[in-house]
Amino acid sequence: MAKYDVIVIGLGAMGSAALAELAERGARVLGIEQFALGHDQGSSHGSTRIIRLGYFEHPSYVPLLHRTYELWRKLEAKSGRKLMHITGIAEMGAPDSSVVAGTLAASRMHKLRHEVMTAAETMARFPAFRLPSHYVGVFQPDGGFLAVEDALETHIALAKAAGAEVRSGAAVRSVGQTAAGVRVETSEGSFEADQVIVSAGAWATRLIPNLPLRVTREGIAWFDPIEPALFEPTHFPVFLLENPHGQHYSFPTFGQPGVKIAKHHHRNEAVDPDAVNRTVSDADAALIRPALAGHIPAANGRLLAAKTCLYTVTPDHDFIIDRTHGASRVIVASPCSGHGFKFAPVIGEILADLATKGATSHDISRFRLSRFG
Repeated sequence: MAKYDVIVIGLGAMGSAALAELAERGARVLGIEQFALGHDQGSSHGSTRIIRLGYFEHPSYVPLLHRTYELWRKLEAKSGRKLMHITGIAEMGAPDSSVVAGTLAASRMHKLRHEVMTAAETMARFPAFRLPSHYVGVFQPDGGFLAVEDALETHIALAKAAGAEVRSGAAVRSVGQTAAGVRVETSEGSFEADQVIVSAGAWATRLIPNLPLRVTREGIAWFDPIEPALFEPTHFPVFLLENPHGQHYSFPTFGQPGVKIAKHHHRNEAVDPDAVNRTVSDADAALIRPALAGHIPAANGRLLAAKTCLYTVTPDHDFIIDRTHGASRVIVASPCSGHGFKFAPVIGEILADLATKGATSHDISRFRLSRFG
């Protein structure tokens, strides 16, 4: 039986980035994915994901974001592919909303470029928006979006070019630590390694049952804009909007027809990842329509397309990056809770550090499993 330095289980955003980083460091590495590569069953699909620096979730993420921007640019240079599209991001809501207040706190603490605008100023700059007079907009010129499927393809291609082995369509049955390493049992046989990284997203608890993770079903939709010119990347930024209906986010037109918009933590509906209703219903669309009608009416046309995706959520909505309790050779990576994709290359770097060096220079103390007791 061949033995690897590291096996990576799950080749979504984090797993593919870790696989590429490990392979480029010269590790003998195997990546295992239960579905086809680039599938739409988990969290790493849907054309676009937001990238931003002023992080309303917590200012401690900003140093990791600086590094992830560097690594996305390096990945673009190495691959010759455009993966990161800088359009700016407008984060809007009442002055005391978590999106606005948190973004300002992080931006001020880390001295990030940003501009605070009144509702009238925001609408004058971006005519697609309609905002109540008491709302404010925080504009970050460094914000934008990532091309999701292109990013995954690029990480996998670089990993293979550097010598990584990849097995798709292989379901992992179990992960067990042995005296000499870790054994991974799959539908295609057994594999052994010195270390294993579990980056299986919504399926992580199938392999590590006691992880404090909850899987939720999310809906994303593309609407036919009534005034298409308003939503071109040159005229329309990525946005995050907090209003009485929740937090919504949207993108300029890119990759497929229509304006993509979704409600963050859609229904907060816990699901079994193997038994998800993947049809986006009229009731799902109804959670998105109020934001369209009230705040970007020029996008409130007919529904063109819709998909589901999965969030894997921790109780505090922070990531998990740590070795599992009682299994020092098994590293779990769940950079999740619906805000992880942008971090993929820096998380890949961190996971490669942990697997090859035993530690990382990045501060990941916030992501330890021990915080859950």
